[in-house]
Amino acid sequence: MHPIIAKFGPLTIYSYGLLVAAGFIIGALLAARHAPKMGLLPDRIINLVLIILVSGILGSRTFYVLLNIKDYLADPVEIVMLTRGGLVFYGGAISAFCAALIYIKKAGLPFMDTFDLLAPFIALGHAIGRIGCFLNGCCYGKPISGWFGIAFENGITRVPTQIYSSLLLLCLFVFLRNRLDKRNFAGQVFYLYLIFYSAGRILMEFLRGDNQAVFLNLTFSQLVSLAIFIISLAGYIIKRGIWTRTRLQ
Repeated sequence: MHPIIAKFGPLTIYSYGLLVAAGFIIGALLAARHAPKMGLLPDRIINLVLIILVSGILGSRTFYVLLNIKDYLADPVEIVMLTRGGLVFYGGAISAFCAALIYIKKAGLPFMDTFDLLAPFIALGHAIGRIGCFLNGCCYGKPISGWFGIAFENGITRVPTQIYSSLLLLCLFVFLRNRLDKRNFAGQVFYLYLIFYSAGRILMEFLRGDNQAVFLNLTFSQLVSLAIFIISLAGYIIKRGIWTRTRLQ
C-alpha cells in the first residue's frame, strides 16, 4: 500500500487524507454547480458541505474511537492522528445529518430538494475517499486466495473491498445523477441513495476483514445499514404512493 504520497521537508502528504479531502471538494463543487438548476443558491450549498465535512469527520472519528476504545486507552494520542485512517462512515453520516438539519432550517433551504441535490455527489466523494482507504491499507477485506485478491503490506492476500466499494459507489453516483434530472417527487434521489447504499454496505460487510460481528453474526455497520434500509424503503414507498395518488387525481 502507499499511505504516504509525498514528503516535502517536515510536510507529509498522506494518501488517505488527500483523497478524502479531494472527494469532498469535487463533490461540493459539482453540487454547487448544479444547485441553480434546482433553484438553490450555490454559496449556501458550499457552506452546507463545509458544515457536513467538519461534523462528519468529528462524528466518524468519535464512533471509530468508541468502537476501538481499548486500543486508544493504551495510547490516547492516537485519537487525533486522523492521517492514519480510522473513520466510521455511519458515525460521520449521523453527525453530519444532524448538523445539516440545523443549517438547512436556519438558511431556509428546502429540506428534500437539498438532500436530493447532495446525494449523488456524496456517493461520488465517498467513492474517491475509498481509494484513499485502499492506499492507506484500512477497511480491508478477508484473506482469500486467487487472482482477485491483493497482497497487503503484511503479505496476506485479501479481498480488495475498498476497490469494490469505490466501484459500487461510482455506479451509484451515475445512477443517482441521472435520476436527479428525472425525479418524480422531492426526496426520491435521497431515498434511493439510502436504499442502495445501505443494501450494498450490508453485502460488502460480509467480505470485510476488519469488522467484528456484534449481534446475530452481523457487524455494527450491517445493523445500522439494515435499519436505514428498512426505514428509507418504507419512506420511499409512502412518498411514491402519495405522488402516484396526487398524479391520478
